[in-house]
Amino acid sequence: SGKMAAAAGAGSRGAAPSPGTGAVQQGLKEALFEALGSILSPVQEVRAAGEEQIKVLEVTEEFGVHLAELTVDPQGVLAIRQLASVILKQYVENHWCNQSEKFHPPETTERAKLAIRELLPNGLREPISKVRSSVAYAISAIAHWDWPEAWPELFRLLMEMLISGDVNAVHGAMRVLTEFTREVTDTQMPLVAPVILPEMYKIFTMAEVYSIRTRARAVEIFTTCANLICAIEEVEKGAAKALIFPVVQQFTEAFVQALQMPDGPSSDSGLKMEVLKAVTALVKNFPKHMVSSMQQILPIVWSTLTESAAVYVRTEVNYMEEVDDPVDSDGEVLGFENLVFNIFEFVHTLLENRKFKSTVKKALPELIYYIILYMQITEEQIKVWTGNPHQFVEDEDDDTFSYSVRISAQDLLLAVASDFQSESAIALAAAATKHLQEAEQAKSDGNVHWWKIHEACMLALGSVKNVITESLKNGRIQFDMHGFLTNVVLVDLNLSVSPFLLGRALWAASRFATVMTPELIQQFLQATVSGLHETQPPSVRISAVRAIWGYCDQLKISECTHVLQPFLPSILDGLIHLATQFSSEVLTLVMETLCVVCTVDPAFTISVENKVCPLTIAIFLKYSNDPVVASLAQDIFKELAQIEACQGPMQMRLIPTLVSIMHAPSDKIPSGLCATAIDILTTVVRNTKLPLSEVLICQAFPVVAQCTLHTDDNATMQNGGECLRAYVAVALEQIAQWHDDQGHNGLWYVMQVVSQLLDPRTSEYTAAFVGRLVSTLISKAGSQLGENLDQILRAILSKMQQAETLSVMQSLIMVFAQLVHNQLEPLLEFLCSLPGPTGKPALEFVMSEWTSRQPLFYGQYEGKVSTVAMCKLLQHGINTDDKRLRDIMVKGEEIFNADEGIRTRSKAAKNPERWTNIPLLVKLFKLLIGELSSAMEANVARQSTAAEWNQDEVNDMWEDQDDDDEDDDEGLAGQLLSDLLNPGAGVRYDDDYYDEDDEDDPDTLKDPLYQVDLQAYLTDYLRQFAQQPCYTPFSDHLNEKEKRVLRSIGI
Repeated sequence: SGKMAAAAGAGSRGAAPSPGTGAVQQGLKEALFEALGSILSPVQEVRAAGEEQIKVLEVTEEFGVHLAELTVDPQGVLAIRQLASVILKQYVENHWCNQSEKFHPPETTERAKLAIRELLPNGLREPISKVRSSVAYAISAIAHWDWPEAWPELFRLLMEMLISGDVNAVHGAMRVLTEFTREVTDTQMPLVAPVILPEMYKIFTMAEVYSIRTRARAVEIFTTCANLICAIEEVEKGAAKALIFPVVQQFTEAFVQALQMPDGPSSDSGLKMEVLKAVTALVKNFPKHMVSSMQQILPIVWSTLTESAAVYVRTEVNYMEEVDDPVDSDGEVLGFENLVFNIFEFVHTLLENRKFKSTVKKALPELIYYIILYMQITEEQIKVWTGNPHQFVEDEDDDTFSYSVRISAQDLLLAVASDFQSESAIALAAAATKHLQEAEQAKSDGNVHWWKIHEACMLALGSVKNVITESLKNGRIQFDMHGFLTNVVLVDLNLSVSPFLLGRALWAASRFATVMTPELIQQFLQATVSGLHETQPPSVRISAVRAIWGYCDQLKISECTHVLQPFLPSILDGLIHLATQFSSEVLTLVMETLCVVCTVDPAFTISVENKVCPLTIAIFLKYSNDPVVASLAQDIFKELAQIEACQGPMQMRLIPTLVSIMHAPSDKIPSGLCATAIDILTTVVRNTKLPLSEVLICQAFPVVAQCTLHTDDNATMQNGGECLRAYVAVALEQIAQWHDDQGHNGLWYVMQVVSQLLDPRTSEYTAAFVGRLVSTLISKAGSQLGENLDQILRAILSKMQQAETLSVMQSLIMVFAQLVHNQLEPLLEFLCSLPGPTGKPALEFVMSEWTSRQPLFYGQYEGKVSTVAMCKLLQHGINTDDKRLRDIMVKGEEIFNADEGIRTRSKAAKNPERWTNIPLLVKLFKLLIGELSSAMEANVARQSTAAEWNQDEVNDMWEDQDDDDEDDDEGLAGQLLSDLLNPGAGVRYDDDYYDEDDEDDPDTLKDPLYQVDLQAYLTDYLRQFAQQPCYTPFSDHLNEKEKRVLRSIGI
C-alpha cells in the first residue's frame, strides 16, 4: 500500500496544497483526515477532489479502521467525527460481507474487522448524539453478519451498558438493539429473543431508573420482535411458543398499567403510543393468547380513546390551550395525534379478527359518537386550507395520500360501516342526533366552535350515505332525513359562520339528492350554482364543484337528470371560470366534474362542444407534462367522441393539433407530449362511430405510424403500437384499403411497427405491449398476413431470448398462447422447423419458458388465455400422442434438503437451486391443478367477504374456536423472512381480481374467453381427464397438495 499512499498523496496535493509536508510521506490516516476536511469545504472543486480521494482510499485495508478511530476519538474535530461516522456506516454496508446486497469488493479483512469491533463500542458512550447514533448503526450492521459467531461478546457489552447508569451508554445500546432487531435474521432470533426481551421488560418497568424515551424504545424493540416471531411461526411451528409466549403475560400486565398512568414525569402520549402499538401487534399476531387479557385491555384502550378525545378537541381542534408534545431522542416531535392513530389502528385490528369483532359491534353507538368528535376540522387545517386551496382539494379527496386524525377517523367509520351495515347506520343516526343537540346547546352558550360538529356530522353521514339511504329505505333507522336536510343543512347554508361549513353543506346535500323532494333539490341546486360564483371563497367554490359531481352522478343513477338541465349553462360557465383561474389539484377536480357534466344531457353537450373542446385542448397543451391533466383531457374527448353530433367538429379541432405534435421534431416540444398525443388519438379511434373519418384514416394514421417508426422514445413507441392496435381492431378494412404514394398499405405500416418494437436493438420494455398488438393482428387479419406471420414469430423468439422482465416475457408468450387457440397445428410445425437457443427445436424453448412462468402471470384475462391454451395443448398431446410434445422435458419442482431448515440469506447464496426434470405434458397437468387451486382460493376469499356480514352474530367473542386450519406447510421451506413479510404470491388473484371494471381493454372485453369461469372450466376439464386411460402415469407425479386439490373436486 506504499504506492496507494503515494497516489493518495498526489491526489490530495492537487486538492489543497499543504505547505511544508511532503505529501508522499503522509500516512493513509492523514490522507483520509485531509479528504474528510475537503469534503466539508464550501468550495465545490475542493469537495469533489475530497470525494475522489475517498474513493481511492476506500479500497485500502485500513480504511474502515481509520474511520472508526477518527469517529471515536473524543479529542477530534466534531464535524470530521460526524462525517467519518456516516462514511463508516456506508463502508460496513458495502464491504463487510460479500453476501450483502450492497457489497462491493474488496471485502474487509479479518484483521481489520477485529480492530473495528474492538474500537466501536466505546463510541456508544459518546456525549454527542449524532455520532452516537451513527456508531450504533454501524455496530448493528456488523452484528447482522457477525453475531453470534464472530462477535459473541457484543450482547454482554450492550447489557452492561444498559445497567451502567450512564445516560449516553443506555441510549447508544438501545439504539443498536432497535436497529439490529429490525434486520434480525430467522436464525438469530432464537438467540436474540431470550436475551433481549427480559432486559426490555426490566427497562420498561423501571420507570424511576430509565427515561420515558428509553422505555418507549424498549417497547418498540419488543413490538419488532413480536412481529418477526409471528412471521417465523408461519414457517416454523413452535417459534412463538418458545420465544415470545413466556414473556407475553408479564408484558401485557405492564402495558395495561402503563396505559392507565396519567401523563407526567414517567409517562406521556409518546410512550402510550408505543404501548398501544405493542398491544395491537399482540392482538393481531397471537389472538388466541390474548383472549384472556382482553377483559383488562379493552376498557383501558376505551378510556384512552374517550379521554384523548377531550384533550384532542381542546388542544388540536379548537386550539384553546397549548400542548407540550414530547420529542424523541432524534428530535422528532411525537404529536398527540400519533396516539390517536394507534387507538384507531387497534380498533381496526379487532375488526380483522372474528374473535374480537363483536366487541366493536357492541360498542358501536359510543364509538361512532367519538369518531365524529375526531372528524372535526382543526384550527391548523382552517389556516392551511384558507391559504392554499390546492391543499384543501388534496386533503379532502377520497383517495388522498394525506394523513390526519380527521382522515383516519373517516377510515375507521367506513370500516365499521362496511363490517356492520345496519348496526352502524342505527349507531350513526343516534350519534349524529346527540351531537346536533349538543351543538345547539354550545351555540346558545356562545361557543364559537359549535359549527365544527355540524360539519363533522354532515361529513360522517355523507361518507357512508349508501348505508344510511339503504337503512332509511327498509325502515331500519328512525332518522328524520328531511328534517336534517331542511333544518340543519339548508339553514347552515344561510349562515356566514365559516366557508368550510357552507362548503360541507353543499356537498352533504348532493350526497342525498335521491331522497329529497323536487322542491328541496331545486333549492340546493340553486345554492350550489351560487357557490360556484367567483365572489365566493375558494373553499366554497371547490365544494360546489364536488357537489355538482355528486348531483350528476346521483341523478344519472336515478334517471332524474332533467332536474339538472335548467342549471347546466350556469354550471358550465362556473366550471370554465375556475379552470382558467386555477392549476394543479383544483384544475383536476374541475376537469373531472366537467367530464361528468358532459354526460348528463347530449343535447346540451352538443350545444357547448365549441366551448368545451377548445378549453380542453388548451388545458392539455398548457399542462402537457402533467399526466393527470392529460388523462382527464382524454376522458373529456372520449365523452365528446361518443356523441355522434360532436364527432365531426371535435375531430376538426383536435386531430390537426395532435398531428402537428406528432410531426414536430422532438427537441421542439416538451418530452412526453408526443406519447400523450398518440394516447388521445387512440381514445378517439376507439370511441368513434364507424366508419372512421377521412381525417383519422388519411391524416392521423400515416403520421402515427411514421412517428412510431422514427422515434427513439420508449413511451412514444409503446403508445404508437397501442394506437395502431386500435386501428387494426376497429377498422382493419379501412387501413388495408388506404395506401401511401409508394403503394404501401396500412397493414404494411403496422408490420413495420411490429418489427421495430421487436427489434433486438430496442429496449425490452417496448415489447411489453407488442404481444397484444400481434394477437389483435392475428385474430383480425390472420389470413392476410401470410409470410409476415412467420417473420413476426421469429422476431418474438429472438426477443424472448433477450427479455428479462416478467411483463415483457408474458406479453411475448401470450402470442403463442393465442395461436394455440386458433392455429395449433401450423404453430407446432413452425416451432419445430426452427432451432431454439440450444439447437433443439424452438418448441422446447417456448414450452420451458412458458411453463416456468405461468404461475407468475398476472391479469385475469391473460391468465384465462394462457390456462385454456394449456388445456388445449395437453388434450392435443394425448389425443394424437404427438411425439413433438411427448419428448420434451421441462423443470418440475424445486428440490430442497430436508435438513436445511429455513434458508438464511447466506445459505441461499451458497446453495444454488436444484430442480426435478419431468415430461412437458405432466408439467401442463400439474400447472392446471395449480391454476384450479388459485381460482378456488380466489372464489372462497370473495365468498367469505360477502358472508362475513351475516356471520357476526354467530361467533361471539369468547368462544375460542380453533382457528388453526391445517396450514399447508409444503413449499415454504427455505423462504427468506423478507419474502414472508411481503408475500407477492398469487398476484393474479388479489383483492381486485373480481372487480370486473379493472379490465378496460375493448378487445379483451369482446373475447369470449374473457367470460370463462376458470374454476368451473378446469373442474370439468380435470374430471374428464381423470376418466382417460392415460391418467394413471400422470397421477404418479402429483405431490400431496395437488392430490388434495383433486380430491376436493371428487377425483
